[in-house]
Amino acid sequence: MKRNVLTLNAGSSSVKFALHACSARRIDSLLLEGQFERIGDKPRVALTLHGKPRQEFAMPAHADPRSCVEWLLRWLADNRLRFDAVAHRVVHGGTQFDGPVRIDAAVLAKLAALVGLAPLHQPHNLAGIQAVRDLVPGVPQFACFDTAFHRSQSDEVQMFALPRDLFAEGVRRYGFHGLSYEYISRQPELQPFRRVVVCHLGSGSSACAMVDGRSVDTTMGFTALDGLMMGTRCGSLDAGVIFHLVRLGLPPQEVESMLYKKSGLLGVSELSADMRDLLQAAGAGHVGAGQAVNMYCRSVAEHVARLATSIGGLDALVFTAGVGEHCAVIREQVAQRLKWMGVALDPHANEAGSKRISSADSQVAVWVLHTSEERMLCQHALGLLAQEPRAVAA
Repeated sequence: MKRNVLTLNAGSSSVKFALHACSARRIDSLLLEGQFERIGDKPRVALTLHGKPRQEFAMPAHADPRSCVEWLLRWLADNRLRFDAVAHRVVHGGTQFDGPVRIDAAVLAKLAALVGLAPLHQPHNLAGIQAVRDLVPGVPQFACFDTAFHRSQSDEVQMFALPRDLFAEGVRRYGFHGLSYEYISRQPELQPFRRVVVCHLGSGSSACAMVDGRSVDTTMGFTALDGLMMGTRCGSLDAGVIFHLVRLGLPPQEVESMLYKKSGLLGVSELSADMRDLLQAAGAGHVGAGQAVNMYCRSVAEHVARLATSIGGLDALVFTAGVGEHCAVIREQVAQRLKWMGVALDPHANEAGSKRISSADSQVAVWVLHTSEERMLCQHALGLLAQEPRAVAA
């Protein structure tokens, strides 16, 4: 059966989308892909249709994620591009969802109840879902969770060293970027390797330790604030710092905003959250930019080493996402810090952006693999469509 599946990945400042032509459980071709960018500043949308030249449109200054999705739905209708299902990336599934589900009123209510666990992401995910429900109510929608891939982790890994009753109440390490990790885990290049650490390095960054393609440990925890240093997020932080800031008189909301939006690369460099800007500035002698880059690479390497202990060693190391896929300097600096673990790069392969970038004598295979949350979303939707009507969650 031929179907077109629309995928939506709605965030606070961007909305990514793609339209795939599919048959049964197979993706046949990419019909459309694009992204709304700089929402809240000078929003615009860039899209590529059927391999044609990229098109760009300015959006109204007041555009938010929901209005962007509404614009897309109207544009699809105007251009006679049909879709038979919509798959949404939903950041938080809590403990209720360990896999993708069809969205109905009951599921939507459960997702709304999880907003407090992901206040910067979940509301925008829900806004996209509601926009589709309002404009094209007859189209089936599916929620695919960033947290679901990590539900294979043991209780000991998910548990904080806090009173046990808090764990039962949902205070635990959930982990994120699961759709990206799931996609990478299925790539043929990794099938010969049992113990793998994947570094998803973008504006939001994390790493995941896998054994036989299953998540064993990861760096993000209760929220997407934990773990690696990121573009504007601090990563791992002594909780006492938060108490200190509150005692100084900063309102909790201001502290939260600082940790999520004003820290990380931006906070340390006082210049930019964009790694490209920082590398250029560091090369020109900007001290803050150089410190930010060094701290970032140290953070990644330290967490890779920690994750390797969780899986008893390391057979393969993978770099993916924006920084991971496109920044040879960062890969080289991280690898240098892991030299003691037997990680060694082929400098020419690394500079060329080859898939396998480890040297012939490296004890660890090092890969640069493209990730596609959109294709993973589409695959999940096809799987649930094939199971209809059993796809609806209770």
